[in-house]
Amino acid sequence: MNSQQFQVRRDQLTETRIVSGETRALDDGEILTRIDRFALTANNITYGVVGDKLGYWNFFPIDEGWGIIPVWGFADVVESRHADVDVGERLYGYFPMGTHLVMRPGGLKGARMMDAAPHRIELPVVYNSYVRTNIDELFDASMEDERMLLFPLYATSFCLYDFLMDNDYFAAAQVIIPSASSKTAIGLAYALKSDVEPHFCVGLTSAGNRKRVEALNLYDEVATYDGLDAIDSSKPSVIVDMSGNGTVLSDLHKLLGDNMKYTSNVGVTHYDANEMGPHFIRERSAMFFAPSHIQKCAQDWGPGEFEKKAYRFWHEASIKSRDWLVIEHQQGMAALTDVYNSLLAGKTPPDKGMIISL
Repeated sequence: MNSQQFQVRRDQLTETRIVSGETRALDDGEILTRIDRFALTANNITYGVVGDKLGYWNFFPIDEGWGIIPVWGFADVVESRHADVDVGERLYGYFPMGTHLVMRPGGLKGARMMDAAPHRIELPVVYNSYVRTNIDELFDASMEDERMLLFPLYATSFCLYDFLMDNDYFAAAQVIIPSASSKTAIGLAYALKSDVEPHFCVGLTSAGNRKRVEALNLYDEVATYDGLDAIDSSKPSVIVDMSGNGTVLSDLHKLLGDNMKYTSNVGVTHYDANEMGPHFIRERSAMFFAPSHIQKCAQDWGPGEFEKKAYRFWHEASIKSRDWLVIEHQQGMAALTDVYNSLLAGKTPPDKGMIISL
């Protein structure tokens, strides 16, 4: 069966190629899925930027020097040599940018299925888990687009909110969120605004995005990267950074000084500016890795509880997001190349969600 993959150079994300080939014959216990469609967001750019550091290149390994950035989407089983997985089943989860994926189903439990391929055994469980939509009682086919676009991001938002609560907001009086127009930031803002005792929340964005961010009515205050002095530096603050902009973070840390209680580094929207500046306070900053927090929640709350809580949050926040989110559908590998390059260059408006069908 003919297949295609969209590949990028691991050390130069602007260099891409489309590779065609044939799917291999299945071994006993394997299935072949045909990837139907997936979302492409700035979050996927983050996967590429930190791919070596956090292992994202290891999910769909190829030639040395090249990699496949993972995406969240839907695929259909087109061939099966597994007794308990039928041709025609539809799966939601972590897929390569490409047309096909050979999987080895394991851990079948209700609507959940793991990909137990040997090279994935040591990788985070959350990325190896798939939903069998045909038998998932919670699955809503009318929200497939939002499931691809927003669930992975809003699940991270939910984790960040829980992380802040677990740490009593690091004794901060205000939460500052750079790249406030990003979808993960907006998800966190939804959670913070719904808190019983909401913390003062500052959205930090570019001058060009300011009106768009203000129109969300989620942030108590909106400041711009070139106007950091507008932030009240006398308040103890926690920063949840979606941008990875080292210059902005350095300037923020300098402005806040001892009142910078903690910085959670989440994303690298500004992937080409992620070297931290001279005033960056490393001893009170750390990378946030959502799969680790999900694992903690599973241990604290019991089996399945994180999924239920995250699903409820995503569902409610996704419906609210219809007020501002514009979903655009594109078809084929050529369109994928254009959408990827636009995201990489920071040219895709934050209120647009891109869905690629293959």
